[in-house]
Amino acid sequence: MDDGLKTPSSLSSKILRYWVPVLLMLGLMAYFSTDVFSGESTRGAIETVLAWLSIHPSKHALRNINFIVRKCAHVFEYALLAVLIFRAFKADSPLAWRLSWFIGSLAIVVTWSLLDEYHQSFTHTRGASIYDSMLDSAGGLLALIAIAVFARVRVRSHSVPRAHDSA
Repeated sequence: MDDGLKTPSSLSSKILRYWVPVLLMLGLMAYFSTDVFSGESTRGAIETVLAWLSIHPSKHALRNINFIVRKCAHVFEYALLAVLIFRAFKADSPLAWRLSWFIGSLAIVVTWSLLDEYHQSFTHTRGASIYDSMLDSAGGLLALIAIAVFARVRVRSHSVPRAHDSA
């Protein structure tokens, strides 16, 4: 019988629904930090895609394209991680945003970015870079700021009385 009330999710279903995607993303990111995704590997993949599109850049241009693609990937993957972590902290809460979710998400993103770079220091074709960690953290921070802005806009748009509501 459906009485119209929403029952709270069990802890196990919340873990599956909200935290397993975070863990899967962390695993994917750990895989991306291996030699399989070294600069040489991604440059070869980019060169193949460009050749397929009948674009044949010079070696210098290809090196720059590879650099830009790799740095954009850093920002994107850590932004996605931040969104997933924030979502996991929020879980089934009706609130749109809490400072503790923001800080917790950012702390995990920064910690993971440092651990990721440390992991890369043990690979043959990769290297650790504090600058990459800072870029990763910036990607997460940008996503979290976007969430905060959208949450604030959403709250304000729902709390502004409309002209036809006052009658």
